Amino acid sequence: MVSEIDAGNGKMRCELPIGVFDSGVGGISVLRELVALMPNENYIFYGDSAHAPYGTKSLEEVRRLTFADAEFLMQMGVKALVVACNTATSAAVKLLRERYADLPVIGIEPALKPAVRAAEHARILVLATPMTLREDKFCELMHRFEKEAEILTLPCPGLVEFVEAGTLSGETLEEFLAELFAEYLQHPVDCAVLGCTHYPFVKPVIQKVLGADVRIFDGGEGTARETKRRLAESGLLNPSGQRGEVALYNSLASEETMQLARRLLGPL
Repeated sequence: MVSEIDAGNGKMRCELPIGVFDSGVGGISVLRELVALMPNENYIFYGDSAHAPYGTKSLEEVRRLTFADAEFLMQMGVKALVVACNTATSAAVKLLRERYADLPVIGIEPALKPAVRAAEHARILVLATPMTLREDKFCELMHRFEKEAEILTLPCPGLVEFVEAGTLSGETLEEFLAELFAEYLQHPVDCAVLGCTHYPFVKPVIQKVLGADVRIFDGGEGTARETKRRLAESGLLNPSGQRGEVALYNSLASEETMQLARRLLGPL
């Protein structure tokens, strides 16, 4: 609670940063939503670009990497963990909550619910990594809404790599997406759900290829709202009226990667 002092650095627990992690730089899309909603909080973001993407790896490998990411942030001293990666959430969020039972652990899921609510019996395309789509967490989510909409799933191997390379627009990306979406250009959808935190960074190109009439949803804003709710519930919201700080870390600690991370974060 707010009266507790962190033994490691003498700070009130509510003043500690929120830890946010992803398989690479994609989770910065969630970090931006968190900062927009709670600008007075402090944040530490860790991206594991050295091992990106997670979505094509085995379940065991994703869990191993996810625990390593979480432990990196725990060693930095954080008051909450935000798993800003759909694949890591699907694979390991329950296990993380068991291991770190004394602090809020918030995951992310594809924004299927708002897409279903946006239009009656809509034709909805969920874009995600192969692992996110095959794990029980998403299957359970899809089954909850399958009577209310026509839900189509499309694994997108290769799209994360465009973002990790900093290729957020251009002819090559458009051609890749046009081939990926070929079936849905012939048989259009009403909505698209971005089920990977990397994908919002190429949302304008996805919109261009799918067409202006397709509504696009992602889960970043909902994750930010849930994080704020969980912090409030635990008495961990930072009462400071001053703007917080954001620290960026990456397992691929090259200057090029860090420049990309700062570019994606943008002005706050």
